[in-house]
Amino acid sequence: MSLQQKAHEKKFETGLREFIETAPGIFLPGVSIDTVIFSFHSDTLKVLLLRFGHTPYFSLPGGFIKKEENLDDAALRILQERTGLENIYLEQFYTAGNTIRSRDSIIHDTLKKFTGGLPSNNWLEQRFISVCYYALVDETKVAPQTEPFVTEFKWVDVNKIPKLLYDHKLIITKARTRLQADLDEKLIGFNLMNETFTMAELQSLYEAVYQKKFVRTNFQRKMLSLNVLDRLDKQYNGKAHKAPYLYRFVKSK
Repeated sequence: MSLQQKAHEKKFETGLREFIETAPGIFLPGVSIDTVIFSFHSDTLKVLLLRFGHTPYFSLPGGFIKKEENLDDAALRILQERTGLENIYLEQFYTAGNTIRSRDSIIHDTLKKFTGGLPSNNWLEQRFISVCYYALVDETKVAPQTEPFVTEFKWVDVNKIPKLLYDHKLIITKARTRLQADLDEKLIGFNLMNETFTMAELQSLYEAVYQKKFVRTNFQRKMLSLNVLDRLDKQYNGKAHKAPYLYRFVKSK
């Protein structure tokens, strides 16, 4: 084992012990928050995942609710701590409450390895009901914050999700289904796009979210019929007759 890995494991163990000792006095028992942080970059819909310790497993960014903290305030705090961003679009979409969701052998084995064994009712292995949110961010502006439990932050294509802890894969699936509905109903696409964009770029976002291709003319007709786009000057590329128009979402929306 390298000196660097030994240092990481020592940091993990110290942070783990400190958290288990202090968490009961700070956070509400039995309830947590999980967040699905979406980004659309290079025509790919991605989610931010965290590697738990030195295991091959990842998890969603999440955290706990302080005893004197509102639920939505806790979700915003956790997102700001994870991304370094403020003014994030955030939407609650699901509550995970399966009775066996907290019984994860990976967590148990890792805790045992670094602590030599803990009481069965320790803080991290109690049953948690999780309130789930999704967030929309620009991944190029995200500066993930390090912490003892996490050894890697990774943006992952939603179609190539690695092994996840708990029921986090199910939560991602439900978040994507909700995102598909909100993309039309709440017109939240502007949170994933640059301020100005071509119709082709907007179509790429819809295709990434819905996992299917759209006929270009039909897609353009639909989007223009919604009256939510301002058409700007053409994006000149040296071929004036083929230059695409730039668009932006109507600010009032």
